[in-house]
Parts: sequence; structure tokens; C-alpha cells
Amino acid sequence: MANPAPASDNGGIAITEHRLANGLRVVLSEDHLTPVAAVCLWYDVGSRHEVKGRTGLAHLFEHLMFQGSANVSNNGHFELVQGAGGSLNGTTSFERTNYFETMPAHQLELALWLEADRMGSLLAALDDASMENQRDVVKNERRQRYDNVPYGTAFEKLTALSFPGEHPYHHTPIGSMADLDAATLEDARTFFRTYYAPNNAVLSVVGDIDPEQTIAWVEKYFGTIPAHDGKQPPRDGTLPETMGKEVRELVEEEVPSRALMASYRLPHDGTREADAADLALTVLGSGESSRLYNRLVRRDRTAVSAGFGLLRLAGAPSLGWLDVKTSGEATIEQIELAVDEELARFAAEGPTTEELERAQAQIEREWLDRLTTVAGRADELCRYAVLFGDPKLVNSALDKVLDVTADEVKAVAAARLRPDNRAVLVYEPLPDTAAAGDATDGAAEEDAA
Repeated sequence: MANPAPASDNGGIAITEHRLANGLRVVLSEDHLTPVAAVCLWYDVGSRHEVKGRTGLAHLFEHLMFQGSANVSNNGHFELVQGAGGSLNGTTSFERTNYFETMPAHQLELALWLEADRMGSLLAALDDASMENQRDVVKNERRQRYDNVPYGTAFEKLTALSFPGEHPYHHTPIGSMADLDAATLEDARTFFRTYYAPNNAVLSVVGDIDPEQTIAWVEKYFGTIPAHDGKQPPRDGTLPETMGKEVRELVEEEVPSRALMASYRLPHDGTREADAADLALTVLGSGESSRLYNRLVRRDRTAVSAGFGLLRLAGAPSLGWLDVKTSGEATIEQIELAVDEELARFAAEGPTTEELERAQAQIEREWLDRLTTVAGRADELCRYAVLFGDPKLVNSALDKVLDVTADEVKAVAAARLRPDNRAVLVYEPLPDTAAAGDATDGAAEEDAA
């Protein structure tokens, strides 16, 4: 396999950093393997920054950022990038909003100008018409991805069960229909002024670039945009390590089969314990070689699917996400008993040497696949800069996972994968429900396209 990125002197990805006078943090990584360049811009704002009554505003505003600016009208951002042979999108999560383009290297200046133009001048084009247009788009997205598909609201329901009502992570980025309707044009303008400032952003550029020229373009297009100091930090997301008791909700809907879903409160992203938890869930529920798949699907034949994954969160406890769809007439009681038996056995014994090595190899492959693309590298550099303060941490991330021991994996499983540390969602089909296909979105982030 080709080297995914040019190495620095210490063997990691080559990274240089700059900061403009207005506070914009710039991270560059030069790679001449292919003639493409990725631009990634992370704003330190997500649904955790929203207030009661205005949920979904971060995601709505992400859509508004594609509705034109002082020099680009309506759908022009998409048209200009795609017309130049590039690709683009944006997404919103609990903890950030990001925008990204991958361009032929000779079109890098265009992408930088476009991002700067909307950062600096979006308010010139933001009006009632664009607000109403994108409000309708987001409401329709909610219908298509959440409200009108089987199991579509599972992520939203489990998140609400996992975090207390006033917690900043209690609601998901999509927001509620009522709050989307309530958002005003002035809400959007205030939101932009507060969060879409250069001193609240990290810009990464990765690929076939001339660093000196790139910084000159960044200075030219971003350097005159004023900083803004009105941002308040998000509400405190601190919670006890465990929930203390199980919480449960029964949902009777038109779904193809019974389903057991659960979320477990796990360590914060960026910690060694979170890496251990990731390995535990990989052994237990990632792929057809996992323990839960072997038990429920292959051996007992009580399920058609069984997965267990980690939703990493930096500002609140991460969530371990269990999703099992039943087979035939199997009951939730059968599924739950088998799941609890497997988790208890794993907590008592830990992973075997073979299981741990396989899990580490799986995470290593996924990580290297991500870093192989300039877009994946650019996004990770922004992630480590915004959430953990240092983009160079990307170079030690994999080594930390590979250094985790079986005892550490066992310890986090014993401490956290317990019945008194989970929110449970049980789906029961309505009588005579027609099979409609499985469409769990697990939408920890929302995108613009």
C-alpha cells in the first residue's frame, strides 16, 4: 500500500501551523503524491452550544452557509466547486460544524476564496427567502431521515434517555420541528456573528500545495475578516461515570421486526480509557467475527443483525451503541439475556490475545484508510486542533490504541458495560406491520447535501 502521507522528521505526518492576526488557526500538510488538495474548515460550534427553544440552529445554519454570500449567489458555491472538478459538503455534530472541499491542486485558491467569502460576508446575503428555503430543506431532511423511516428516531430517543434534560447533549443536531419553526432571521444572524468568526475556527489544507503560496492566499482572503469575542463556552457536560440505574423506553411503531437498542455511558474521547472502550466494543460487536454476532446471529439465530459501536464525545461521556434486530419470533427477553451473558463473560475474562490483536488490526486499518485520503487527513487535523488543542496528536493516535492492554479493555468493560449503566430502547412492531426495510441512521452528524 502506498504511504498515506509524507512523513515528518519524527515519522508522522508533516504538519506546520500558523495563526493569523484575527485568530484564525491554520494547519498545513504538504503531500505531492497526487495533484489534489483538501480544504477543511471546522467551526467550534455544534448542537451542544444551543439553548432550549432553539435546537437545530447549528445544523440549520450549516445549510444557510450554502445559500450564497456577498459574491456568490444561491447555489453558486456548489456550482463553482463542482464546475472546477471538486467535491464538497458540510456536516454538523454535537461538538462542531465543518465544511470541506477536495479540489484539483490548481483550483485550491478558488476553495479558499469561497470559504473566506462566506465567513466574511454571509450576512450580506442572508434574508427571509434563504431562511425559509433552508428551514424547509432541514424539516424535510428530518422527515426523510428520522420521522418517516423504521427506527429513524432511535438515535434521538436514546440520546435523550442517556443525557439528563438540561444537559447540552440531551438533544441531537437535527433539532425539533417546533424549534425549527420558531427560529427567526435575527436568531440566525446572531448565531453567525457569535460563532462564524475566524478566532472560532481552524482551517486545514492538505495535499499538493505550496505552503508559502497557500499561506499568502489565506492571509489575502481571510486576514481582513474581523474577530468576534462574544462566544460563550458550552454548558458543562460533566456527568458521573455511570448512570447508576437503567432507564428504558418501549416504542410501538411500524417497524419490520423487534429491536433492542441500548447506549452505555463510556469514557470521554481523547483518553486512554476511551481507546480501551473502543477495543472492547470492536471485539463484542464489530463485524461478523464479533462475539455478539457469533452468539445471536450464528449460534442462537435469534437476530438478523447485532452491532456494538462507540460514539466518541469529547465534551461529555462517550456512548457505547448497541443495536440488535430480532429474527422471526425471537423475543426481546431472549436477546437481552444473551447480551447480558456475553457482556458479563467479557467483563470477567477480557479479550483473548487473538481477539485483541484482531480488534487493534481492524482499528488500524480503518485509521489508515482514513488517512490515505487528503480529505480524511484534513478533517482529522481539524478535529485534533479544535477538540484537543493540538493537530500533531494525529501522529500518536494509532500508537495509543495499539498500546492498550487486555487488562485495560477488561477493566473498562467491567466498570461500564453493566445493566445499571445503560439506556434501553425496545421496539415492538404494530400488528400486521409490513416489512419496510431497516433504516437506522445513527445520525450523530447531519450534512448539507
